[in-house]
Amino acid sequence: MKDKIVVITGASSGIGKALAEVFAARGSKLVLAARNVEKLDEIRQVCSSKGVSVITVACDVSKEDDCRILIERAVAEFGTIHILINNAGISMRALFADLDLKVLRQLMDTNFWGAVYCTRFAIPYLLANRGSVVGVSSIAGKKGLPGRTGYSASKFALEGFLETLRTENLKKGLHVLVACPGFTRSNIRNTALSKDGSVQGESPRNEKKMMQPEEVATRIYEAVMNRKRDLVLTSEGKMTVWLNKFFPAFMDKMVFNHMSKEQDSPF
Repeated sequence: MKDKIVVITGASSGIGKALAEVFAARGSKLVLAARNVEKLDEIRQVCSSKGVSVITVACDVSKEDDCRILIERAVAEFGTIHILINNAGISMRALFADLDLKVLRQLMDTNFWGAVYCTRFAIPYLLANRGSVVGVSSIAGKKGLPGRTGYSASKFALEGFLETLRTENLKKGLHVLVACPGFTRSNIRNTALSKDGSVQGESPRNEKKMMQPEEVATRIYEAVMNRKRDLVLTSEGKMTVWLNKFFPAFMDKMVFNHMSKEQDSPF
């Protein structure tokens, strides 16, 4: 990965921040994008200290023009793109019956359309380099999670988009990775949206027991190196995906019971 040009969205915290540090440690040149410019600058300094070139771009991936500018900045600075990691995402927690539909639209705009926009603008360079497109999905993109209709829907859509993209370019050398972390320690639950669109605040889960973002980032890096198709993380996540293939009705009950134990569960 030395000197490869890597674009990472949602790079200001969590998995995105960890990905930036992992790729920087391997000598990649980085284009880091997020809405929080101050945090991005802090991460830029950390990555630059490893002796690699890094630029940051203020970017709200739900806006098509922001995504276009992000890719244009990357190409203007480095000449091309080898790897695009669509990591930016937000979550939500509410029953669909109580949900303001603007919340679902916001989830789709960020988690699905953000990846579509960035990939569309980057695809000419990725095809030219036989590069990689990575979508950071979720176990929620494999099994619908109650209280997360918008989140699961956006991740299912993301996976369908990426699977089709992979098949369309089967003979062009494009590598497409769908990465599905299980529950990972990050601020995504703190910033999750409630039924009216307000920020949830406190995480309803025990963050200390979750997989660390650094481990997720390392596994994604290895999957890119080995040009894997799919990556499912955590034993709980792998078991959920496997059992759901063969016993979907049973898993409906298991997932309902598991998620209902969250603090202040909406159901």
